[in-house]
Amino acid sequence: MEVTGSLWTVTLVALGALVLFDLVLVSRRPHEPSIRECALWVTGYVALALLFAVFLGLHFDGAAAGQYLAGWLTEYSLSVDNLFVFVIIMSRFRIERRYQQKVLLVGILLSLLLRGLFIALGAAAISRFTWVFYIFGAFLIYTAVKVFGYDDDEPEYAENILVRWARRVLPMTGDYDAAHLLTRDHHGRRRFTPLIVVFIAIGTTDVIFALDSLPAIFGLTDHPYLIFTATVFAMMGLRQLYFLLGGLLDRLAYLSIGLGIVLGFIGVKLVLQALAENNLPFLNGGEPIGWAPHIGIGPSLAVIAGTLTLTAAASLIKAWADTKSKVSPRR
Repeated sequence: MEVTGSLWTVTLVALGALVLFDLVLVSRRPHEPSIRECALWVTGYVALALLFAVFLGLHFDGAAAGQYLAGWLTEYSLSVDNLFVFVIIMSRFRIERRYQQKVLLVGILLSLLLRGLFIALGAAAISRFTWVFYIFGAFLIYTAVKVFGYDDDEPEYAENILVRWARRVLPMTGDYDAAHLLTRDHHGRRRFTPLIVVFIAIGTTDVIFALDSLPAIFGLTDHPYLIFTATVFAMMGLRQLYFLLGGLLDRLAYLSIGLGIVLGFIGVKLVLQALAENNLPFLNGGEPIGWAPHIGIGPSLAVIAGTLTLTAAASLIKAWADTKSKVSPRR
């Protein structure tokens, strides 16, 4: 799969224009979007992501389209899991609902910039050192095991070092000024509002989640173009999805289990791929291990989509059963 410089340029310009349009739209009219508005935006972004898969299939081949779809579906599902923490951050910092769109969008933009750097570094490492697959695979398996070890308590948010640094160093007022990042204090001096801390919290928290998601997508494709576009399309519409699923997040009881299965599966897939391409001198004399099976993109996509569909359906059935049991008259 050869991606020309012109294709990279057109893709970056098109995606950048789409993100810029989203930013301008939010900045001009801060408000709490309706369910209908969110549903239309999310549907539009999902349609764009699927149309891009069609383009990949026509311009390259079905394998490229399949790798992109598997990566996009995995990233999108992991992004939904991120929304749990976003809800907590918004609540903790007491952000008004009409300003939450701007906070989410700026935080997501920061995360996209940092993820782009991570993708470039990860692709460079993998192209030179195939043993990186062992590390990625082991980390994903470890993460999957941790998921099954969690209890049913609500997720918590703890301020990271960057947030604490911002509170200590940046000249800041004590109150918000609508959705403005800068304002003037009673002495007329320009100061940051606490919104800067919220931006940093959202952006850095999402990057922390990327420690799981980026190794996962590298387990499905090692092509930077597919990884980058799948990641960007997965994060587009996350702002609207936050409002659309706001009241439903607590109903997705089995989402973490599904994501744990997906991460564990991709982790095993990465380890098997590392064994098949092995060049570690202390393992099999530095020779590839022939018995390691190859899991193609077709079975991978089927496992990912099937697992997420089953866990989502099971979650909705559980929520329906819980609701029915609460409203059922006592005998």
